[in-house]
Amino acid sequence: MTARAPSTFAPTPDMPASPASRPNLIFILADDLGYADLGCTGAVDATGAPANISPTIDALARNGVRFTRAYSNSAVCSPTRFALMTGRWQYRLRAGAEEPLPTMQADKILGLAPSHPTLPSLARNAGYRTALVGKWHLGPPPAFGPTLSGYDYFFGFHAGGSDYFAHCDPRGRPDLWENDQPVVADGYMTDLLTSKACEFIDAQAAGQPFLLSLHYSAPHWPWLTRSDAAESRRINGIGKHLDGGSIAVYQEMIRVMDEGIGRIVASLKALGRLDNTLIVFTSDNGGERFSNNWPFIGQKMDLLEGGIRVPLVAHWPRGLPQGEVCDYPNMTMDWTATFLECAGASPDRDYPLDGLSLLGLLQSKSPAVERDLYWRMTHRAQQAVIRGNWKYLHVDGIDYLFDLSADPRERANLKQRYPAMLDDLKAAWTRWDATLPPISPDARAYLVFDKSQLPQPTF
Repeated sequence: MTARAPSTFAPTPDMPASPASRPNLIFILADDLGYADLGCTGAVDATGAPANISPTIDALARNGVRFTRAYSNSAVCSPTRFALMTGRWQYRLRAGAEEPLPTMQADKILGLAPSHPTLPSLARNAGYRTALVGKWHLGPPPAFGPTLSGYDYFFGFHAGGSDYFAHCDPRGRPDLWENDQPVVADGYMTDLLTSKACEFIDAQAAGQPFLLSLHYSAPHWPWLTRSDAAESRRINGIGKHLDGGSIAVYQEMIRVMDEGIGRIVASLKALGRLDNTLIVFTSDNGGERFSNNWPFIGQKMDLLEGGIRVPLVAHWPRGLPQGEVCDYPNMTMDWTATFLECAGASPDRDYPLDGLSLLGLLQSKSPAVERDLYWRMTHRAQQAVIRGNWKYLHVDGIDYLFDLSADPRERANLKQRYPAMLDDLKAAWTRWDATLPPISPDARAYLVFDKSQLPQPTF
């Protein structure tokens, strides 16, 4: 382990000047956050009382647009991140078929190829300064990494999870990096990420637009608050996903993340840049053990609504309406297309986007586009299509048809009442699936490891 001096974040001197109308772009991604884990989406504490755990995000929603039908590209982490980075179906990339991309890579080396155009590389080509602060989870170094895929600056971790105090991956290996160098730092991971994000924002020159990807680890396991350093040491040898946590701990993790976002907003205000900054907050998939996905059923790893419908808030005073709720179905990769349009960045013609920019819809300049949304997963052989309020779901060999407008909890299987609709959606899924590479037979459907191999704490 080696330590490095703090980065200067100095803007690249030869970057072209940007028109003042182009916004700064901040994409904030929570990890395993449930649909109703925010105050603005109905959070409650362990007693059922309203939980005031996200006042900053709630304020962004009140002064921006809250989306009631935002969907993650996958019900598990790394596939959604491939879609976010590329603006394309994650299934187009071999590594996007892993559910999720494993921390250990002994059998295969997979990740996001540095040659593939990405949201940060395209934004950088358009004159933006780019940074990723937080979770990468798109392939291990040295073959893959944020600075190889368009980010000027990186501070965070590569694996799918990180201990909040030891800053190690799920197998106990040190995993905290600044650019391409390992670093040592003291502190709670959420706070470290917030501080680095604020440093990056504060260092940007006036007139230099920036793209900041702030990918928090919260509220992903291990479930630890700022005061839980001793708890971190206790669970390190017995499996961080198998022990510990509570609703109170989980919600405190969200509260600290929200506090950090408040610091981001304060930095933007102090610089006079808040009005022309597009902030999007969402989650990479549905919630897990202690989350609240109400009114939906299912969770992470499920193509039920609880596994893929996520909270999403967009805030841009200069460019978006305020105080609105939008029920247009959208996916993670649509925000890649939206950010690129805001940046005036052209997609690579050899890698056309599958996502749809929402900017015209949100600014009332273009009508809503009717389209189907699709998913496929190796886990439990799942398939799903959403067309308006209709949803086709296939899981464990059984077909389901739901009317989400009347039955958001997906309890009433309407396949016998509307067989033509079921057949139409199944046929649409089959046509879509045929346009994509098949899922490799060695793709992981779920990462399971022997907890006896976990090392004892070394900190």
